[in-house]
Amino acid sequence: MNQPRWIFLIYVIAVSVGCRRDMFIQPSLRPLERTDAFRNTMASRPMVPNTVARDQLDDDTEFYTGKIGTNLVATLPHPITRQMLERGQERYNIYCAPCHSQTGDGNGMIVQRGFPRPPSYHIDRLRQAPIGHFYDVITHGYGIMYPYAARVEPEDRWAIAAYIRVLQTSQNAQVTDIPAADRTQLEAKK
Repeated sequence: MNQPRWIFLIYVIAVSVGCRRDMFIQPSLRPLERTDAFRNTMASRPMVPNTVARDQLDDDTEFYTGKIGTNLVATLPHPITRQMLERGQERYNIYCAPCHSQTGDGNGMIVQRGFPRPPSYHIDRLRQAPIGHFYDVITHGYGIMYPYAARVEPEDRWAIAAYIRVLQTSQNAQVTDIPAADRTQLEAKK
């Protein structure tokens, strides 16, 4: 009968030996404080060469926000290339077409299944909107559209915005928009 008490007492002693106060309140060093832990006696460690502090890489505010100050940018921050437009089309078809449709009319498959319809990219308000508007909406969301900043990289957001402009042009182009030399070439192919 006395034996379980001794076993319990030995168990308590063994457990209490492992519990020390400095495990609860761990010693720490304050920045710029003197310490003997390092050779140069400074608690602060120098930055590793070529490192970038968190959230400090985005120094091109026009590229990463789509704005100059509080105004939306009116032009792409980098040149348009065929490769960029193809990438924009690919990303658009993945992330945007389910709601906005492949033509940008706002009648995507999700809408056909009962979700609210987004506005068509072909309405005057969006055709006249600066390209930074599309980048900003992709980044922060708008209305019931949630933000895609965590899913789509900034370069791809610009590619999608450029592709939206291509969609707008393709659906609203007039024959007179084509240069005369190209127009005759197209008519010859008929």
